[in-house]
Amino acid sequence: MSDPHSTDDHDGPHEGPIKTPKQLIVAVLFSFVVPIIGIILLVIYVGSANKPAAGSDAFLPQSVLSRIQPIGAVQVKDASAPVVLLTGEQVYAARCTACHAAGVAGAPKFGDTAAWAPRLGQGYDVLLTHALKGKGAMAAQGGGEQSDLEIGRAVVYMANKGGAKFPEPKAPETAVPAAAGASAPAAAMPVKAK
Repeated sequence: MSDPHSTDDHDGPHEGPIKTPKQLIVAVLFSFVVPIIGIILLVIYVGSANKPAAGSDAFLPQSVLSRIQPIGAVQVKDASAPVVLLTGEQVYAARCTACHAAGVAGAPKFGDTAAWAPRLGQGYDVLLTHALKGKGAMAAQGGGEQSDLEIGRAVVYMANKGGAKFPEPKAPETAVPAAAGASAPAAAMPVKAK
């Protein structure tokens, strides 16, 4: 009978893919390194999400309300109430000073007769059209929400300070002029959607 512990005729099938000590070291190294690299990459991927940190103000009531506020608002006005119009100086102070006070983006500086001279030669109607529809870097109505009459008043105010002698546009009968130096009440200002 043969010895059950003899390995003479069964050596081939019991061998593994690792035949040298160098292969063993490489296999052990890869069996630890590859999963660790995978775990590190997974942690980086999960941790890279832009989440508010603990203790931040992202969940405070005012922060939540600012994120869920309505886009616009409805304002109900009395149609028979007189309309309060801003003066040219008030519109200039509210909308035009950002560019015209310093001459930003080619805007003629307020009171600079040399810069205003070529524009004044075009006439009031052309200046008003440019102010209402925008020209160059200037947005329509200077980015504001004033009436055409208020924009016309601002054009006359700036042009007259630049050397023109334009008469101020007349307000309609139902309008009430704003007091000099005072701003219009909030109820008379139009609501702008964000």
